[in-house]
Amino acid sequence: MFPVSFARQVINDFSEKGDVVLDPFAGRGTSVFCAYEAGREGIGIEHNPLGWIYGNTKLRPAAENRVISRLIDLHFASVDNLVEADSLPEFFQICFSRSVRAFLITAREQLDWKRSVVDRTLMAFLLTYLHGKIGESGSPQSLSNQMRQTKALAPDYSVNWWRKHGYVIPPEIDIIDFMCSRIQWRYQKGFPKFDRSSIKLGDSRKVLKRISRPENGVRLLLTSPPYCGVTSYYYDQWLRFWLLGESERPSITGDEWKGKYDSKLSYRLLLHDTFISASRLLSEDATIYVRTDARKVTRDISIEVLSKIFPEKRLDVFEAPFTKPTQTHLFGDRSPKPGEVDLIMRPSR
Repeated sequence: MFPVSFARQVINDFSEKGDVVLDPFAGRGTSVFCAYEAGREGIGIEHNPLGWIYGNTKLRPAAENRVISRLIDLHFASVDNLVEADSLPEFFQICFSRSVRAFLITAREQLDWKRSVVDRTLMAFLLTYLHGKIGESGSPQSLSNQMRQTKALAPDYSVNWWRKHGYVIPPEIDIIDFMCSRIQWRYQKGFPKFDRSSIKLGDSRKVLKRISRPENGVRLLLTSPPYCGVTSYYYDQWLRFWLLGESERPSITGDEWKGKYDSKLSYRLLLHDTFISASRLLSEDATIYVRTDARKVTRDISIEVLSKIFPEKRLDVFEAPFTKPTQTHLFGDRSPKPGEVDLIMRPSR
């Protein structure tokens, strides 16, 4: 995942208006969003449903009144889940008030976020505000007790922390007032209409094979693949994934995308098969721009794979060290970060 300013710069430098930009590891859809914003067509693929929900909502949100109407419907239906709310594990009892727990159970059961634009848009808002800090004035900034906004720590750790710091009673929140104010605020900012760009949910290695090659081919492949053995996004976001129907406890087992890609062989195959599948969609003069981890394993495997698949292109390598504190720095992590590296493959001539 990279910042908007970076995506805009690369798209402007390596493509023209009317070109097609492809991102096989689209994340939250930044590259696709910026491509269409710049007059290109963006095609993205994302295996992680959390990123796919965020990305698709940015591209095609439902109408505000329909989202709020759906919110109210769920609120009324949630009274049927008050008893079930009392049976959730201790973590949930301290994290959310009873009414919020009942509402979240209802949303988890009823929101058809894969097929319904309205349900997906509402789910994106709920995921955004599911957990976070309590303000200095005591006013909640999310639906939860005191937590980080960027990641959810393990249940046992969280329960012990809440007890130690006096957060044993979750805040009482009027979910309609809380969510409506945030939905209305976001719609006041406006939403562009993206009718020529899309993000597909699934494994790029499979989805790319089903995509027809654009008439003039893809002019720019811009992406940032997952890094090898660095972190488990699924584990860090386990509570948001619970709202999407996953387990009540974090896990690093299951589908490949949920793990850390610890196996060098599996990671090499992921990159190889993805870029091989993407190569048939590219124009002859296409540029491949990959931002990835500067750590040796990820860097070396990425260079090896790209050089093998695109031998006719020239490879340029540019270091992209972190010049500002990272998100982990904000939470007390002062260890040095290796930064990232940009791998750019262009026609040799």
